[in-house]
Amino acid sequence: MARSPLTLAASVTSALPRVVVTGVSILSEGASGRYDSAIAELEDGRRVVVRVPVDGEAEDDLRAEARALTALTAGVRAVLPFGAPDVLGETSVDGRHTLVQTLLPGYRVDAAHVPAGRGIATALGAATAQVHDLPVTVVRDAGLPMRTSTEVRADAERLLDRAEATGELPFGLLRRWSTALASDPLWRFETTIVLGGVDPASFVFEDDADGVPVVTGLLSWGGIGVGDPAVDLRWTASAPEAVADVFDAYSRASHRAPDPQLAERARLYAELEFANWLVHAHAAGSAELVADAVSLLTSLDENVRDQPAVAHEAVTVDDAIAASARVPAGLSGPVDTSMHTDTFDADTLASFLEEEAARGGAADPDATAPIELSGWTGLAAEDSGPIGGDAAGASTEADDARDDDPDEAARNALRRWTGTA
Repeated sequence: MARSPLTLAASVTSALPRVVVTGVSILSEGASGRYDSAIAELEDGRRVVVRVPVDGEAEDDLRAEARALTALTAGVRAVLPFGAPDVLGETSVDGRHTLVQTLLPGYRVDAAHVPAGRGIATALGAATAQVHDLPVTVVRDAGLPMRTSTEVRADAERLLDRAEATGELPFGLLRRWSTALASDPLWRFETTIVLGGVDPASFVFEDDADGVPVVTGLLSWGGIGVGDPAVDLRWTASAPEAVADVFDAYSRASHRAPDPQLAERARLYAELEFANWLVHAHAAGSAELVADAVSLLTSLDENVRDQPAVAHEAVTVDDAIAASARVPAGLSGPVDTSMHTDTFDADTLASFLEEEAARGGAADPDATAPIELSGWTGLAAEDSGPIGGDAAGASTEADDARDDDPDEAARNALRRWTGTA
């Protein structure tokens, strides 16, 4: 049962003993009823928000929110181009931890209503990048969670294992997500401060003088830690029209090295939310929730069936440098890399043409001999396999024997470089 406005107003005076509440109104947070919230007007003209959790899980999140907001020192807040709530006081209502904080004025937008173009989409991208650019010492000094890219990947693998163990996960999604989790390039990223999976409703907007929306505040800080920046952009899967503008604004605002796989991991996290819902439904023991989760997963499986699990499986500079360590020191003598096409002996060429004609195939001096790529690009059936996998360091006796031929030696070196030997 929702608490009355008078009860919430009384909790403000309990948390802030020397203030007088002159008015109160209910605040709808769009948080699925996890909190009883209200806006209280104080005698000094300030407007504050009071939040009371309705269950233990929401209470844990509220305590985390209070810890995170306390970790945002005055110096950190000065760096941010938008506001964050201040914790004004804490108390207890019906045994539940209660938080009183400043109100950030403005309006909010749901993910499904984020339009393309300059405005909300670009403001969200830039604001998210500005949070990710904060120094990680903010989290470390406050003792908040810090995870490496390896730990992030391992968490995703554990979630997939738990979803598979339910026996309800469509095989197409299992294969798709397993492929993504096995892709090493996808998980090479720089960890940053993250908010733990915010969405557009976590941000507060106001229009500037030209009527363009700008971010003036960020409400949700409870999940702050160090991790994968893609988790804070997973909501873009629900805003297909705006996704390109969000990521473009994010890239332009970020001061870190580009992350070519950011959008793909964000999409993966959005899909894995369905797996998380399945695991939650099984843990709750609710047949109705399980049926709902299975229905959502089945629909997702049908929608992504023709989409690649990893769209950009390319060899990066780091891959090439790592592969170069596996290339042999070189041939026994100096290698002449000049292109021997500047001069030729006319008598030798005439003799060659006569021999070709005698064999019934007049040679075309302008023709270019085709290069068989399947033997050294990983396209041949016997060489198929992931770039940079176990095949990257393999070398057969036949390859070693053919290294006596300079042309074959060059091909073998290229195989080793690209990881397809």
